[in-house]
Amino acid sequence: MEPAKTESLGSITKRLVRLRIWLSEHVRISELQATLLWAALIGVAGAWSSIAFREITDLLHKLATGSDGGYVESFTLLPPWRRIAVPAIGGLFAGLTLFLGTRFKSKQNSTDYMEAVVVGNGNLSVRASLVKSISALFSGATGASIGREGPLVQLSSLVASVIGQWFKFPLARRRQMVACGAAAGIASAYNAPIAGAFFVAEIVLGSMAMNAFGPLVIASLASTLTTRAYMGSEALYAAPIFTLHGNRDFLAYLALGIACGFIAPAFLNFLKVSERGFSKLKLPAYIRLAIGGAIVGLLAIYRPEVCGNGRSLVFAILNHPGTWQALAIVLACKLLATGATFGSGAVGGVFTPTLFTGAACGYLFGALCTFLLPGWGMQPGAFGLVGMGAFLAAATGAPVMAIIMIFELTLNYEILMPVMLAAVVSYYICRSITSRSLYGDALARKGQHAVTERLGTLKVVDLMQPRGDSLKLDSSFGLVARSFLQNRHDFLPVVDGDHFSGIVLLHDIKPYLDQPELESLLIARDVMREGTSSLNAKQTLEEALHIFARSDTERLPVLDDQAHLLGSLTKSDVLLFLAGIPKSTEA
Repeated sequence: MEPAKTESLGSITKRLVRLRIWLSEHVRISELQATLLWAALIGVAGAWSSIAFREITDLLHKLATGSDGGYVESFTLLPPWRRIAVPAIGGLFAGLTLFLGTRFKSKQNSTDYMEAVVVGNGNLSVRASLVKSISALFSGATGASIGREGPLVQLSSLVASVIGQWFKFPLARRRQMVACGAAAGIASAYNAPIAGAFFVAEIVLGSMAMNAFGPLVIASLASTLTTRAYMGSEALYAAPIFTLHGNRDFLAYLALGIACGFIAPAFLNFLKVSERGFSKLKLPAYIRLAIGGAIVGLLAIYRPEVCGNGRSLVFAILNHPGTWQALAIVLACKLLATGATFGSGAVGGVFTPTLFTGAACGYLFGALCTFLLPGWGMQPGAFGLVGMGAFLAAATGAPVMAIIMIFELTLNYEILMPVMLAAVVSYYICRSITSRSLYGDALARKGQHAVTERLGTLKVVDLMQPRGDSLKLDSSFGLVARSFLQNRHDFLPVVDGDHFSGIVLLHDIKPYLDQPELESLLIARDVMREGTSSLNAKQTLEEALHIFARSDTERLPVLDDQAHLLGSLTKSDVLLFLAGIPKSTEA
């Protein structure tokens, strides 16, 4: 083998290499820390995608109704025939979007953020995701009884997925980034940074490990700060400060938790029956969604409050609810409208309609308690707040997220303990009746059990990054030094042909920078470390973790059986993947 032509280092290059070494020694950015930086970027980008969707929705709503007010206000001003026509036509366009957009369905990439995080490769289909979001745009802008959180989370997750694919991050990192995007979407939708992180951790990932949870918190926080800078920082459901009059109040809240635990399974079953009913019609998507919109319109002739996601209704319950009889009628109509919208297959979410259902049931329960126990001084509005948390905990199967969500939505600390009690009780009551939850069926369809079984056979090759920069044995010292300026890692593999020979550590070249007489003579072989730890592509993740435990480096080279260099794997990627393993759900 002929030695490579030697290269001398210029003074500027030497200074840059010394700076690179100093930064490596004093400003060490690990893979996990880099993940937090990406999470913050995703949070900001996800927030802007949510803001853009909201603005376009409001513009389309104004074009459809001629009013830039809230949904209830806009539909109240419309004549009866337009109350039917607007949601019906909106459903037609939403269905046509889905019908025509099926040709864009990707065979390789998922269109569902839960699937991309739980069982997928972290790649969301751009075209199919945009089709779903445009469909949701038509439905939401024309008064469909469905939440915006679905498309907001979808778009934010898509942004994260595109970033992961663009920079060719490994599988574990891409999945983690999509999870960060989902958390950012929830946080921007409800101005709730903590609950956004807990939503993904508790419902989607089923894991609270810090390797997975930390980036979710950063993404949620960055998203919320961005959204607040644009839209304001007030609580989404500002309400009067409700106070406790004594420990006896907890008996009433306990009873409310029990009641919500029994009502939530009926609500979930109603949504399922609505979905099955529309599926039996055997009609194209655009006809089904048009029918669903027409049903909402017919109900709006009698009660325009059924239009929209229900946010204004929740605010009304907490501040000026009116009579309990009127609220009971609105609740019945709103449930029918939500069933028609959800059952017809409209793209969106039922998170906000679930909050309204809980608030309405809680208020009605509180009104009953006030009638039966007038001397206790109880406030029905407080029961509305507690009912939101209790019903949300039972319906989603995520009590911790529900408790934090209610606090962040209202910023009412006094109500926190009653919500904790009612949420936990309702959760256990509901789980004793059914294992179904708002998102449980979706996750089950994504194959949680298959993923859990697959983990036992998952290999290093499934998570590794493909081979990047490497050095030849006879690479000059100048080339070695310059390679570190072009590479953010603290080591570079050295190969003899395709065979792995060892590694050159950044710190190992430091002594030679001040010895120009050796600089022109040294090659990579002279500063290389042999016999270093490495991974075999066929090893399991558990075996890889044992090797990482014995190594003092964050990244290890990956070889095949013939010692050919295939790529590299970081300990953080393994930990991120394992932290994101979903827990199995009951069938």
